[in-house]
Amino acid sequence: MEKKNLALGKVNFIMLAISMVIVVIGFIMMSGSSSDVNKYDPDIFSPMRIKIAPVVCFIGFVSIIAGIMYRPKNKGDKTIETKE
Repeated sequence: MEKKNLALGKVNFIMLAISMVIVVIGFIMMSGSSSDVNKYDPDIFSPMRIKIAPVVCFIGFVSIIAGIMYRPKNKGDKTIETKE
């Protein structure tokens, strides 16, 4: 079986998966019950929903960028390789 030459390596995909889980956790932290005309829910202004959860999402998005940009260091790294 031929090994495909992908733009991202295994480590990159693992970092991206972990980052996506962090983003999803942040969005879950932001969700919750809402207020309507008949019932007021003061929990919509809780610190977790308006401060902590957006920071968690931001960390997730920054780590997605880091996962894409990460390049493992190889000892025999040749940037230009030609095969005929």
